[in-house]
Amino acid sequence: MGNTGCGTKEGVREFQDNWQKPFQAAFSDKVCIDEARLYMGEWAAAFGRQEAVHSGLFMGVAPTEKKIEIRYMDFWKVENGKIVDNWVMVDFPNVLAQLGIDVFNGQGWEAYDRNEKKAPKPKDT
Repeated sequence: MGNTGCGTKEGVREFQDNWQKPFQAAFSDKVCIDEARLYMGEWAAAFGRQEAVHSGLFMGVAPTEKKIEIRYMDFWKVENGKIVDNWVMVDFPNVLAQLGIDVFNGQGWEAYDRNEKKAPKPKDT
């Protein structure tokens, strides 16, 4: 299960068909960089990024061929050597911003950041 945009997949086949394959179709030349892996009891977690090229349709956005960064956090519950639960958070607003889409329509909380440099609003595609 995951944040809005990720959805919930039941089992390996559904994960492969309804997450992995569409993701691979949207992004090519991927390199995964785990910044950290953490373990505590039956739980494991990782956070990091994938660097990839937007080479296929992604959430309605036609391929831009831009190299982008996809930040994520992933948590797994392991019982008897098998993953029984997986929670993932993918920073889709950041991915879409890199593709020129501001999902917050200029209303993001960055405006409250003291040292935030005001960037021009992304153009609609």
